[in-house]
Amino acid sequence: MEVLVNKIIKFSNVDGPGNRMAIFLQGCNLNCKYCHNPETINFCNNCGKCIEKCPTNSLSFLEGKVIWDNIKCINCDNCIKICSNSSSPKIVKYTIDSLFEEVLKVKNFIRGITFSGGECTLNFKFIAKFFSKIKRELPNLTCFVDTNGYVDFSKEEYSEFLKNTDFFMLDIKSYTASEHISLTSKNNISILKNLELLIKMDKLYEVRTVVIENFLNNEKTIEEVSNIIKYKKVKYKLIKFRNIGVKNSELKYIKSPDDKYMESLKIIAKNIGVKDVFVI
Repeated sequence: MEVLVNKIIKFSNVDGPGNRMAIFLQGCNLNCKYCHNPETINFCNNCGKCIEKCPTNSLSFLEGKVIWDNIKCINCDNCIKICSNSSSPKIVKYTIDSLFEEVLKVKNFIRGITFSGGECTLNFKFIAKFFSKIKRELPNLTCFVDTNGYVDFSKEEYSEFLKNTDFFMLDIKSYTASEHISLTSKNNISILKNLELLIKMDKLYEVRTVVIENFLNNEKTIEEVSNIIKYKKVKYKLIKFRNIGVKNSELKYIKSPDDKYMESLKIIAKNIGVKDVFVI
């Protein structure tokens, strides 16, 4: 069993509680207009456009495939910037055992592991097995998943995955179906269903909503989500939209909302009954 990993951040303090290893898997089932990691959406099609842009000759062709030399690479990301396929040539294949070896290197300095993406739940079987190994051999580490929630967790095939994951961090991009489709190209039916399910299972650690002023109905989304998670031990993180790294022409030049507007949204959630609301 293998997964394709876009990157590993060995020490992260924004991907769940405490210092964590964050593992970003390649591939996504949404196409968000404000995506800040567009290089995680698709898989390399070996077009070779990135090779000529590499200043250190870290990329080359071998049997029709783009090969990455991580020793030569200086992580200038020219290859990602030139890619028109929302991908990266710097993807590494891991087995459960080889990825576990990466965890062992930092196990004494982290509180847990968080899978992210892309959309990591596309590899739910791998994650379920990997977390099972973590719980057997490193039971002091917590197992988290950061997800867009598009796959339906209520299906039987996800039971082991849900069992082995301690907590989830769920994106609620928009509560309104038509707005969600416009923003991501997909509906939000399963996402809202998963919101209710994870609360019922007491496995929802955090809900995240990206705020784009004068583009999304932020007040509607925050009101509706707050009414669902109020009085629960669930954090609500309101994230300022930032156009850094955003390729979509509609949003590329939209400014971040100011602190006053973000504070007004925070007050909405707090007044409804959400205990922990954070603005970042």
